[in-house]
Amino acid sequence: MAVEARPAPRSPHGRARLMALGRATKPIREARGTARVMLWAGAAITLFFIVLAVFAPLISPYGFSEYKSGGVRFPQLAHPSAAHWMGTTVQSSDVMARVIWGAQTELEVVAIALVMALTIGVPLGLLSGYFGGPLDRALVVVMDALFAFPYLLIAIVIAFLLSNSSIGGGILTAAIAITVAYVPLYFRVVRNHVISLREEAYVDAARALGARPRTIIRKYVFFNVVQNVPPIATLNAADAILLLAALGFLGYGIQPTQGAEWGYDINRAVSDASSGIWWTGLFPGLAIVLLVTGLTLLGEGLNETLNPVLRRRRFGRIDFEPLPEEML
Repeated sequence: MAVEARPAPRSPHGRARLMALGRATKPIREARGTARVMLWAGAAITLFFIVLAVFAPLISPYGFSEYKSGGVRFPQLAHPSAAHWMGTTVQSSDVMARVIWGAQTELEVVAIALVMALTIGVPLGLLSGYFGGPLDRALVVVMDALFAFPYLLIAIVIAFLLSNSSIGGGILTAAIAITVAYVPLYFRVVRNHVISLREEAYVDAARALGARPRTIIRKYVFFNVVQNVPPIATLNAADAILLLAALGFLGYGIQPTQGAEWGYDINRAVSDASSGIWWTGLFPGLAIVLLVTGLTLLGEGLNETLNPVLRRRRFGRIDFEPLPEEML
């Protein structure tokens, strides 16, 4: 007699993780209207560029710095054709190859910059907002001083200072320049939210029960504060793309020998535009616009979906039974 195999029961920890994941993704699954359209449209555009970045060696027909194939040099400033779908540059580089490899450079720099900015800004905001005192005043003065300067100016200064160091003008330099510009923003957002949470009843109850500050911050404060971070980080990623492109356009971004960068390509295409050569600047510029639009839509969609003040809930129809005649 065959014995029916039964699936192994799930552990309580596994069920708890699934329930926590379900609660975390419930607002996204219940998104409706404009928020849903923005969220999924932005996710689709962003995912497209992520695929380009990850699979650039397989998708791109050439390397970002290749100017010949099979010993034959590509034609200079060739129109878009079957051989070169987006044309070539004055250096005989394939424009489509540089656009594809540029997606990898842009997303790599932005990802590194956002991780470093979150790693520095969020903990400092938690400590400053919860403990207050001299530490809070000192950090607020430093962050406000940095926040008073335009992002681009701070990034240019940091990139210029690091260009003469051992780091050089590579991806790490551009990421550090963007990180310094965005740390004050995360610090201020997290600090202000922690200040409003540290006097809540559940935090006072945990404090009265003898919980350590580290435990209170980790269990009761952090998870209520971190909900505001993903939408801000996504919107900052869109802004960081423009900041990196501006650095490349001004010559303080990625060096041309270290990777393809859309801002640098637009800089080199400025002189081509006066001669009627449109393709060398159009496609890198279009890539910047599309990626920034996708990240902006994704950030706005997340904000309207995760923010309980802006989120629209779907309510079912309620039918009331008529009262009996004797009660009228």
